[in-house]
Amino acid sequence: MALRRAVEAPDFGHNDLVSDIPRRAVSRTAKLAALPLGFAGRTALGLGKRAVGMATDVISEDIQRRTAEQLFSVLGQLKGGAMKFGQALSVFEAALPEEMAGPYRQALTKLQEAAPPMPVASLHKALAEQLGPDWRDKFAEFDDSPAAAASIGQVHRAVWKLPPARKNAKPKTVAVAVKVQYPGAGDALIADLKQLSRLAGMFKIIQPGMDIKPLLAELRERITEELDYAMEAETQTAFAEAFAGDDEIYVPRVIAAAPKVLVTEWVEGTPLSKIISDGTVKERDEAGRLMATLHFSAPARAGLLHADPHPGNFRMLPDGRLGVIDFGAVARLPGGHPEPIGRLVRLALDGDAQGVADGLREEGFVKQDDEIDAQGLLDFLRPMIEPVAVDKFRFTRSWLRGEATRLSSPRSPAYQLSRKLNLPPSYLLIHRVTLGSIGVLSQLEAEAPYRAILEKWLPGFAPVS
Repeated sequence: MALRRAVEAPDFGHNDLVSDIPRRAVSRTAKLAALPLGFAGRTALGLGKRAVGMATDVISEDIQRRTAEQLFSVLGQLKGGAMKFGQALSVFEAALPEEMAGPYRQALTKLQEAAPPMPVASLHKALAEQLGPDWRDKFAEFDDSPAAAASIGQVHRAVWKLPPARKNAKPKTVAVAVKVQYPGAGDALIADLKQLSRLAGMFKIIQPGMDIKPLLAELRERITEELDYAMEAETQTAFAEAFAGDDEIYVPRVIAAAPKVLVTEWVEGTPLSKIISDGTVKERDEAGRLMATLHFSAPARAGLLHADPHPGNFRMLPDGRLGVIDFGAVARLPGGHPEPIGRLVRLALDGDAQGVADGLREEGFVKQDDEIDAQGLLDFLRPMIEPVAVDKFRFTRSWLRGEATRLSSPRSPAYQLSRKLNLPPSYLLIHRVTLGSIGVLSQLEAEAPYRAILEKWLPGFAPVS
């Protein structure tokens, strides 16, 4: 029996979409190269306004807003590498007011909703190149219609033939997810990353305190890793082994892998997006608890952190476990979460302002030669760690909006202080995952004993009295 289509793919009336990725390289390069030119023009405009007496803070805010609008809009309009790079830069979007981040987020959403499927001929060619000319013999069933699509590949549902346990035995089968990379996606990604490395000056306007170049270098390295599905297979296998037999977290096994095709067990369950929209309070609370458990326990158990906390990458299984998929983006933390995180959170909860300031300076969040008000820094951080200051905490959309407002209002002390802070490259993915996870927990409006989870899994985080 043929597999049912998981999604109805739109009819775009052409079969050359994938081959258009490299063809459009000149257009893509032109759009990306134009970004610094636009920035230069806005800077000149600011100098002109200053010459006629307009206040410096008004000029700075105006230039920052226009720069963010152009940057996020262009990244959102481009497919492939630029789109993935834009998604990774969500750390910047999270720190910006809605009117700045809106165009970027809308463009990404539009792209994701309208992404057409790979032509069937291109799909079969890719499978033959990666799995061999006899690739069809490896499957009992294969659905040519994609079940999901992303920036550099798409996923198909199929049934894989397992080798028989003994001679003449009937072969067993297993339902699988087959992820196939778009032809040309790697070239587009590499070209985009080369162009985006020229944008350090623009990011400096958005967040003056950050050392942008090493941050962009770290992003380039991590994003490029996502092109190698064989590497992703190794990562997923490490996760699966670390959580084998776990009664809370489920990671599907890898069945087969090639550089541009990955075959894993299919995960049935309720998507986290469905739990967010229709789940009961109890279901949402439990999903939130398991998300937090995964976030803090995986580095300790696997030396890895799942770095793409999007609701589409998680399922609630019928037996109550959290199913986790898509291991292309990971942070490698062989020693677990860095001990300074737990120690500094504990010091902040204890009210040790100077200890927090000294620790953040030592880790590179505060530059060595920058003066900073220790108490002001503690006041800036304290509301963020409220979820672990109490036995139980309920994340809510209103709490998140309040924090976003506090941190994004240009005239607030928190905003002014945040612009002095740096983000060390080694903490980039940890920060990105933390922000993303907080966003998901707020969508779930989940209540859980988050402090107890940290006490169990986060190094340096001693019990809070």
